[in-house]
Amino acid sequence: MNFSTKEYFVRETYKSIRRNGFMSFASISTVAVSLMVLGIFLLIFLNANNLAKHLENQVQVSVYMQDDANADELAETKVKLEKLDGVVKVTAVTKTEALERFKERLGDQQKILDSLGGDNPFPNSFDVQVKNPDTIKAITEKISAFPKVETARFGQEVVEHIFSLTRVLRYGGIALVIFLAAGTLFIISNTIRLTVFARRKEVVIMKYVGATDWFIRWPFLLEGMTLGFFGAVVANFFLNISYSSLMSTVHATLAFFPLIPAKPLMTYITVFMLIIGTAIGALGSYISLRKFLRV
Repeated sequence: MNFSTKEYFVRETYKSIRRNGFMSFASISTVAVSLMVLGIFLLIFLNANNLAKHLENQVQVSVYMQDDANADELAETKVKLEKLDGVVKVTAVTKTEALERFKERLGDQQKILDSLGGDNPFPNSFDVQVKNPDTIKAITEKISAFPKVETARFGQEVVEHIFSLTRVLRYGGIALVIFLAAGTLFIISNTIRLTVFARRKEVVIMKYVGATDWFIRWPFLLEGMTLGFFGAVVANFFLNISYSSLMSTVHATLAFFPLIPAKPLMTYITVFMLIIGTAIGALGSYISLRKFLRV
């Protein structure tokens, strides 16, 4: 393909978009709306997956020591816990710290503690964070066998519910994104098909005068890629504004919610959407043109 041929393809692409202004606008709008919906669900999926990881990382083993465990035995137990495979962090919680935590939870109901008569019923304990939540049950069983350990708990029912939730969020999100991507391709292909249909006579005439399929196809492919690219630009513009607004709202009202920061997430989303928009535009043109090349 020489330079003059490439120049012809580019010129024809520009002329076609300008000549079919309404159809070009309709195609860009359809691509923008379709990709915006896809982008929204992609952002929801990524943040849901991030939330799932956050919930899994909050899972930990609570190790309660016997009341007669002395300082040396507590220190020894902490060392043994830190050496366990799969353990990320071990935090010692003294009897006093445990009582203070309980008071914070009680809030205005601290009068309940008056019945204790100044005694501290809480044992010394350790909070053990594990690397892989799937191994938490096995690690808990090992810890339970340690000397001077009264009990080790990890809230099995809660953990199982969390794991079920994270599986639904991950697999359901992947299935939904794939479904929306297929739907986006279908909508865009049919929209571009209308543009090709409006120029079907031009395609037939070019075939009759001896033009090759790829000579006819290239201007349409470039047109589809251009429409897809600009549709993605529009979609990215609204996605970036919407996500930035959401970030501000969440930080103002739900500061603890683990929302993925806009940077570099939106940079990756922008690049992904531009590639997808351009690729879908080209694929839509290719699929739509096949019927009219069979002359």
